[in-house]
Amino acid sequence: MDFYHEPVMLEEVMEGLKLKPGGVYVDCTLGGAGHSSEILRRTAPDGRLIGLDQDPEALKAANKRLLEFGRRVTTVRANFSDLQRVLQELNVTQVDGILFDLGVSSPQLDNPARGFSYMHDATLDMRMNPDQSFTAKDLVNSFSEDELFGIIRDYGEEKWAKRIARFIVEQRQKQPINTTFELVEIIKRAIPAAARRSGPHPAKRTFQAIRIAVNDELNILTTAFSQAIDALKPGGRLCVITFHSLEDRITKDLFKYKAAPCTCPPRLPVCTCGKKSEIKIITRKPIESSTAEVAQNPRARSAKLRIAEKLA
Repeated sequence: MDFYHEPVMLEEVMEGLKLKPGGVYVDCTLGGAGHSSEILRRTAPDGRLIGLDQDPEALKAANKRLLEFGRRVTTVRANFSDLQRVLQELNVTQVDGILFDLGVSSPQLDNPARGFSYMHDATLDMRMNPDQSFTAKDLVNSFSEDELFGIIRDYGEEKWAKRIARFIVEQRQKQPINTTFELVEIIKRAIPAAARRSGPHPAKRTFQAIRIAVNDELNILTTAFSQAIDALKPGGRLCVITFHSLEDRITKDLFKYKAAPCTCPPRLPVCTCGKKSEIKIITRKPIESSTAEVAQNPRARSAKLRIAEKLA
């Protein structure tokens, strides 16, 4: 399987990272190495790239693609929440730029065996890390109706979350839900026909929600971003590409908090909190994909790029 996928907002990311020859950069979501290969080209001859990915298929494909850059590349199989540990083990104290591209790689979505897609019939899986034991099938067959409702409502922002959760529980009482198409049919029955006639595929939001829950995607973001800011040199840049509103909101809120100075009430005569601004926000509003890019790569439509710079 060709794991390469078109990197989103490539030029905007390269500019946002403020690349320089000889710099050290981290791609926390290596994927198909589209962004990473360009970082290496633009930081020649001695720029260094550290790439993280928890998916062994992605890592294998990335290593093959980055082979031409030799010792300038170090790839590590790890979740980006382990960034601090990875850098310590590599004896890297500070870096010049860090990238998070939070989109699911196209090959993961398109490979039926991975169970991410509502367009292909497969065993419900959705694990980014295949060594993880907990799958989407475990989630839909074991979580309570209230838990399912909360996940589908909060992570999928699905209007019909309560009905979908109820229909899932009713169906699994008859027999376990094992495949993507079985789940799709349940969702279609739960959403009224009139509501299914417009908008995206009726299963899109629910599948997104379950994928996020299975991989604990949102809970680790704040930790990972904080580790990234700590790892940057003064003047170093952090670039985050998000693909839905929950990710973007977490990024925006964390940037705002890290950029804020003292948080003491104005009435206090002196600061007691000791908080200082850690970053400068470069993008007051997120950068979005151009019309031309969306036409060429429809998956870029919902992408948003936020950039922050580490203060001294």
